[in-house]
Amino acid sequence: MPLINQVSPHIELPTVLEQRWQTVRLLTARLEEALSKALQAEHQLSVSEFSALAALAHSDDGGHLRQQFLADAIPLNQSSVSRLVGRLEKLGLTERYLCPHDRRGVYTQISEEGQARVVAARITYVRVLEETLGEAAENEAFAPLAAWLTREAAPQRSA
Repeated sequence: MPLINQVSPHIELPTVLEQRWQTVRLLTARLEEALSKALQAEHQLSVSEFSALAALAHSDDGGHLRQQFLADAIPLNQSSVSRLVGRLEKLGLTERYLCPHDRRGVYTQISEEGQARVVAARITYVRVLEETLGEAAENEAFAPLAAWLTREAAPQRSA
């Protein structure tokens, strides 16, 4: 039986590429967890539901997207997006319809209620991103990635 070390172990992945990818994964997990808790508590939305509503709300096509494009934008696989859109439709946040030119194409349209929900949830989403990235900036491993993510590149669009 191996001896149990009382000191936390240190894991050093073999290459810089692996180390950096692990850092991205760890920071992403922290962000996802913080966003998930806040969006669920304050708006009764999952991160995927918020992402779908945000993609629809901010699309340049009048708030509707073909489901395959929505799947790519979130990203989720097609069957997961179908279930997600079904949940959003039951909540009255979206509606589905068939493409008039190609009956195989299914579109999702954000409703007025969905628009209102995503506008309110976006405030929480951005706040939690900023708070979590601010905390990450104090961690040596996460600091460069947090700085890159929060660096202002261009004027931001409003809600």
